[in-house]
Amino acid sequence: MTLRFEQILADGVAECSYLLGDDSTHTCAVVDPRPDVGIYLETARRFGMVITHVFETHIHADFLSGARELVDRLGGQAKLCVSTEGGAKYGFDHEPVRDSDEFTFGGMRMKARFTPGHTPEHLSYMLYDGDKDTPWGVLSGDAFFVDSVGRPDLLGDDQSEELAEKLFHTVRKIFMDLPDDVIIYPCHGAGSACGPDIGDRMSTTVGYERRFNSYAKIEDLEEFKEAILGDAPPVPTHYPRMKKVNAKGPEVLRNLPRIPPLGVDDFAGLAEEGAQLLDVRDMMGFGGGFVSGSLNIGARPELSVWAGWLLDPERPIYLVTEDDTEVNDVLRLLWRTGFTDFGGYLAGGIGAWREAGRELAQIPQISVHDLKDAKGVTPLDVRKPDEWEGGHIPGATHAFLGELCDKLDDLDKPKPYATYCASGFRASIASSLLVRNGFTNIRNVPGSWKAWTAAGYETQKPD
Repeated sequence: MTLRFEQILADGVAECSYLLGDDSTHTCAVVDPRPDVGIYLETARRFGMVITHVFETHIHADFLSGARELVDRLGGQAKLCVSTEGGAKYGFDHEPVRDSDEFTFGGMRMKARFTPGHTPEHLSYMLYDGDKDTPWGVLSGDAFFVDSVGRPDLLGDDQSEELAEKLFHTVRKIFMDLPDDVIIYPCHGAGSACGPDIGDRMSTTVGYERRFNSYAKIEDLEEFKEAILGDAPPVPTHYPRMKKVNAKGPEVLRNLPRIPPLGVDDFAGLAEEGAQLLDVRDMMGFGGGFVSGSLNIGARPELSVWAGWLLDPERPIYLVTEDDTEVNDVLRLLWRTGFTDFGGYLAGGIGAWREAGRELAQIPQISVHDLKDAKGVTPLDVRKPDEWEGGHIPGATHAFLGELCDKLDDLDKPKPYATYCASGFRASIASSLLVRNGFTNIRNVPGSWKAWTAAGYETQKPD
């Protein structure tokens, strides 16, 4: 037997899924798949294996589950296995899994363990060689991360205390009861909001976490609850929606979401009617000229998350790209946070709009050097609260990007603002959002905080 084990990272949502099995029987399973499922089919084909089971560790809140999509692409022959612990209900056909259920793939054995806390139904999967009693690894889902644990507050304040207590017992009685050499494979890496301050490494060991994970070291329940509930980052706006969609069962598309090309005249008419425009170009290109009313989220992996925060899922999306070759990659990123309704894309990209003589709006870019000497311009810091507290540009105002739409009334529309973040990506999103909402004196800061500190300029911390 040769164990086949592949960890597959979906950048942006920082989600780790797994394909694992035994090539002696040519069977394998996929755990926590994303919706663009081609990678699992290609990996299984490369190993000469059949995907017989598709597992979900829990009902995901941060990305669109690809379990139904994958089972459909497999001709409906694979079993879709989900937890029915904690009273979980689903709106699609499934195979129920409960604590201690076992599944065998040749010489590899998976055993479900009920690990509630992040969610009421959460399961983790212990991995064994044959009939050995001690696991060599565990797929921890969102119950346990590198340097962190799953957050228990995503179902609302009325359940947070109860889930925090369950999470405490999951950490102490399940994970910390394992031998030091057991390898932990989490469902998320750094950048996910499913846990506070998740570490950069893609896997860890029980022994390492026992020594260095601040949450795993806490032995008092009340201290644990205070720490985990106090450290939770802001909840992205798409999380409650994704939770409902994944429990009901995402629509099976059998391919990428459909999006038609649109000529300049048709696109212009829709823009004038207030269509939801998403420009995925780089900040410098966007600032130099864009279709009025566009939101700028660059075509980087982070597009998935910020689209989830800021786009309206009830309205079709109209794309503006640099050129048409980017469209499919953008669709994949948007699909991962549940966007499937696309009205069309501007055929020929922004160049077609420009060459047709259409009007272009602009957002000035201001260097950190000019910002330092600018009179009357207020730096607007759109980073996360912990980034702000770690230091900011003197005289800056803080409005976290994910909550900026709710804070527009706290800002002065005619006032000159210069938006900045860590490097400029989020700053450009913020500047486009402000201009779209009637702010008339906005600048964007390329390089942002990194450039400011690299230049050696003064910084300050909140009082």
